[in-house]
Amino acid sequence: MELFDKLSQGEALIERAILVQIGFGKHKDQQDEQEFKELVRSAGATASTLITGSRHAPDPRYFVGTGKIEEIKNAVIQHDADVVIFDHALSPAQERNIERYIECRVLDRTALILDIFAQRAQSHEGKLQVELAQLKHMSTRLVRGWTHLERQKGGIGMRGPGETQLETDRRLLSIRIKQINKRLEKVSKQREQGRQLRQKTEIPTVSLVGYTNAGKSTLFNKITGSEVYAADQLFATLDPTLRRVKLPDQQSIVLADTVGFIRDLPHDLVAAFRATLQETIEADLILHVIDSNDEQRDFYREQVNNVIHELGAEDVPQLEVMNKIDLTEQQAHFDEGRDGLPPRVWLSAITGEGIPGLKEKLADIFSSQVFKGQLRLHPALARLRAQFYENDAIVSEEISDKGEYLLDVCIQQRKLDAMLEREALNLEQLQQ
Repeated sequence: MELFDKLSQGEALIERAILVQIGFGKHKDQQDEQEFKELVRSAGATASTLITGSRHAPDPRYFVGTGKIEEIKNAVIQHDADVVIFDHALSPAQERNIERYIECRVLDRTALILDIFAQRAQSHEGKLQVELAQLKHMSTRLVRGWTHLERQKGGIGMRGPGETQLETDRRLLSIRIKQINKRLEKVSKQREQGRQLRQKTEIPTVSLVGYTNAGKSTLFNKITGSEVYAADQLFATLDPTLRRVKLPDQQSIVLADTVGFIRDLPHDLVAAFRATLQETIEADLILHVIDSNDEQRDFYREQVNNVIHELGAEDVPQLEVMNKIDLTEQQAHFDEGRDGLPPRVWLSAITGEGIPGLKEKLADIFSSQVFKGQLRLHPALARLRAQFYENDAIVSEEISDKGEYLLDVCIQQRKLDAMLEREALNLEQLQQ
């Protein structure tokens, strides 16, 4: 009756979960346990208990030993659990064997993260990427079901091997995966066109990356004035967002917010979100956002850099953003790179302390590629003046006594060179 009342009132049912985390040949890290619990909470479940242990290698049948599988079964009965979640990747056979033994639904780490992604995806592209990863994961876990639909019994109209339901499911999955891949290819081409357009207009792209829940979206909102969803939970945002930002020296950049990274991010997800993460690969600069208040920040930095390396973006310059100084005794400041680490900006995305310093540092980084100065244009060069306006490159303008345009400009050097070449001019002629 209580269950019926909750359903009728539209309340979300929170599943009770038994968590299983096994260490193999290494000491179990506290941050791994905390992250695992946070993943489960983000998925909408509550952890009834955490079962831990250690082994030299996974058991081929149950992943854990016979004693541990019995302990899990007893925990399911004791806590009346709805699901058992492993913080590991299980093989399809292991998943089925465990479910049969403990008589309870089993999820591995990949399925857990996929479920969170499915809840968070909002855009059409994000939903396609999540569905693709789910289908690839599901395709290895199909079991023989609906045997009443098999056409192998013989009889009138029933002769021949026919097609089992399992084979039908596999075929339908294969068709759907091909359809989604075609759609994502189209999305990838559209993104590539956008990148080529930004390259053509010489607007640098800065990509925000970081461990999930490091504060990327909050920082993105503070810099751009946007309202991207941000919350204290893992994978709060999945869908990429790009905004144009004007720096203190009037130069424009494109800031890209991307999906948060995590330890052991499933390869299917990395592959599915490659179109989104391409913004990181093609960026002119990576802003690596780090929670400065987290004791495990060095561990998380390493995990993010591993994913960046896997994406092939290890050669893109980095600037580390040490976020959440409002929770520490640190003040907003800048550190030059040392000991092989990139330079760092210390700030708080919540309070805004240090944000102006970050913008100034970004302006300094790209200033070497920018021309800033005053140009004198004859009235006959009105077409060139119009091009400066089209590129939003004019800071101020005055008219001289001779009717000449005195322009204070800020523009990409390569773009300025191209404009002057088209007009058969050189820079010295306009600076006299």
